[in-house]
Amino acid sequence: MAEEEELEMETEVGEAIPFQLQFDKPLPFQIKMAEWNPEKDLLAMVTEDSKVILHRFNWQRLWNIFPGKCITSLCWSPDGKVIALGIEDGSILLHDVENGKLLRSVRSHNVAVVSLNWEEDAVLVKGENISTLTYEDRTMRFFPPAPRIPRMPGLGSGDSGLMDDPEDAIQELSSSSCQRFNILCSGDKDGCICFSIFGIFPIGKINIGKLLIRSQFSDEKAVYQLLNASINKVTLSKDLCQLIVISYGELVEMEKSDCDNVLSGLHCLLLDTSIFLNRKNELHQVAQQASSIEDLIEVARASMSIMSKQWADAMNSFREKFSSLSSLIVDHGLDSTSQDEFLSLLFGARTSPALHQFLVSSLGEAGLKRVSKAIDSSGKELRVVLGEHLQPAVEIIGFRIGELRGLSRWRSRFRSIGLDEKLINNVTEKAAMLLVQVERFSRVLAIVLYQFQNFFNWVLKCIKILLSEPTDQVPPSNSELVVIFLKFLLDNDPVKQLLEIDHRITVDTEALRQVEQHVVFGGFSDTKFLERTLANEFNQLELCLKEAFLMPFTTISAKVHCGDLLPLYPISPSTSSLPAPTSIAFYKLQDEFGCASHYCMSSDDLTGYICFKLPDGSFDLTNCIGIIRGFTSKSSSTEHEVSSLTAVFLRIPDEYECTDLSLYKDNQIILLLTEAFSTSENPGKSRMVMLQTSNLSFLPLSRTVSANLYGLHELKASLVHVNLGHGKVRCIPHPITRPLAVSASRGLACVFSSRRHALVYILDEDEDEVSEIE
Repeated sequence: MAEEEELEMETEVGEAIPFQLQFDKPLPFQIKMAEWNPEKDLLAMVTEDSKVILHRFNWQRLWNIFPGKCITSLCWSPDGKVIALGIEDGSILLHDVENGKLLRSVRSHNVAVVSLNWEEDAVLVKGENISTLTYEDRTMRFFPPAPRIPRMPGLGSGDSGLMDDPEDAIQELSSSSCQRFNILCSGDKDGCICFSIFGIFPIGKINIGKLLIRSQFSDEKAVYQLLNASINKVTLSKDLCQLIVISYGELVEMEKSDCDNVLSGLHCLLLDTSIFLNRKNELHQVAQQASSIEDLIEVARASMSIMSKQWADAMNSFREKFSSLSSLIVDHGLDSTSQDEFLSLLFGARTSPALHQFLVSSLGEAGLKRVSKAIDSSGKELRVVLGEHLQPAVEIIGFRIGELRGLSRWRSRFRSIGLDEKLINNVTEKAAMLLVQVERFSRVLAIVLYQFQNFFNWVLKCIKILLSEPTDQVPPSNSELVVIFLKFLLDNDPVKQLLEIDHRITVDTEALRQVEQHVVFGGFSDTKFLERTLANEFNQLELCLKEAFLMPFTTISAKVHCGDLLPLYPISPSTSSLPAPTSIAFYKLQDEFGCASHYCMSSDDLTGYICFKLPDGSFDLTNCIGIIRGFTSKSSSTEHEVSSLTAVFLRIPDEYECTDLSLYKDNQIILLLTEAFSTSENPGKSRMVMLQTSNLSFLPLSRTVSANLYGLHELKASLVHVNLGHGKVRCIPHPITRPLAVSASRGLACVFSSRRHALVYILDEDEDEVSEIE
């Protein structure tokens, strides 16, 4: 017979009911996801129709939002100020906790983001100073606050502009000098995992289906791949050195392609992400500068878009009015152009019938003033956008790129994360040329506006003379500015040309020669920048930035590799059901007095726990829960070795089934159990159980088992039966559904009943206090 143990946690007779019920509140909808804020008494819930609702601990609703897309995952930032939502289309939405406003939309995946985990470097090493963990951003010493994305002119505060005013919270994601380094991990259903610093700057991406896997459970020479991988859960360790990934997939040995060697099931991978810890200061500095640069790039892009639209609208008004002169010339059978007619008028010739009709009837004094006002208003708006948004943004971009250039020259530290000095130098030159183009645009705009104003004044004077006197002739005017306008601006638009990407500006040979001398003298190599427009220069800067930032992304991605693999249980590829409940946590090792250290010297001081529900029929078992302890690597050795691995199977009583589970603080596990045999007349009850892992009989797993076999099958002979008659067990008089939301920092658990109620329990309530309340 199989060895069987019974798990009992003795309690005294008459002890108060554990897990004090704080409140039981009705809900108008079914909840599919819920997460407690790590720093505040806030609970975020996602409904079945993908609405996000935020409640306080007292159940006061703060806000609710509807992104309009299916939400597939959520998590909080480590400081609790931002909530991240994984979306079915592969994007990640970051919302402000204060008001629910969208702060950023990041598109890192191509398919549904099914798991999110946001972790910060929260563990101090002994002797480590706070100052060594932070990076001072010097930009604020020399520049005022960075410009924001401009609104479309003419819109009120309640109107919808190009974009809502960015909140200060999003700047804190990357710009806070005292903020700890943090990483947002996201996994999708195609097996891709993305890493983003501060949640906004992508720093790496891997596909676990393409990783070469050498399992400690198999011959060291055997190499495996996990094909058709689909992420279930990702969890990064507190020291950022290890990532545990639970994924579905087909495990195959690369040199053997026969079907007998394919293991379809749920597998656990241990990824080495020690690059995040080893180079956290360098990554922090680069991400802080790069993410700020990307924000300013969006400011510049929006500024040029607004300027282009505003100027196009004004010029359309001008063309619409003055184009009628060409039609009148044709109607009167004249062989001339609009430019010829105005030049004749300027030099004192008699006005042709077409020009006279145009000035007196078609255009008129009122029409000219409307066109003049449109051009003047547009010019003022462009100057505001240019002076308050575009130019400051480009100046700060140049400074921040200069900071990156200085970092790139520190080769011993920054080359290892892919900060390439040559690429950054190229970006530096493009940023300098963009600043030159902004200054050039400013001067061209000022000249064009002055020319327009001078031309309109002259035309207005002519109209008044023609209307006040019965004549078809006006006194000649010796205005060179009007001649210049008629030759170069009447049928051309240099402002529009500078805002177009594809336009090429013709520059005379002598000017190019002089520019080449100055450029070379300044230490640059780009001598053709005068032939490019402002928009084209901006586009080139973007391409260079993309190339420069792709290098760290590629470098970090290549340094994340698989350290170990543990097959959990088999699943048929055709099985289509909800993901089984799983939970991952890293606990600190306790010292000889049973206390966890406040300092973490290395990854050796963290122990990984994995808890999962075993599908009925796996290993010929039913109603079981698996717990694995020690699925971590030892960083102190020359090569990363996997620590001693132990595991246990828990057997749930037949009358109950596990609805959900969660690892809790201090090596505890919370189980939600629902009566298995319930009917509509008797819906049944549920139980919430807290187990201490220290009370469980963990057994070591052999490291010599072939990877084609599931090592956990060894535990069949040593099941631990859970006795619900003893220990911390709370009876809930309703059937309970997923999810289970547990807050280790607050000692709270929220469960959801099938009758659409939310029940919040205090997990760490003092027993005496509980007794008094009851």
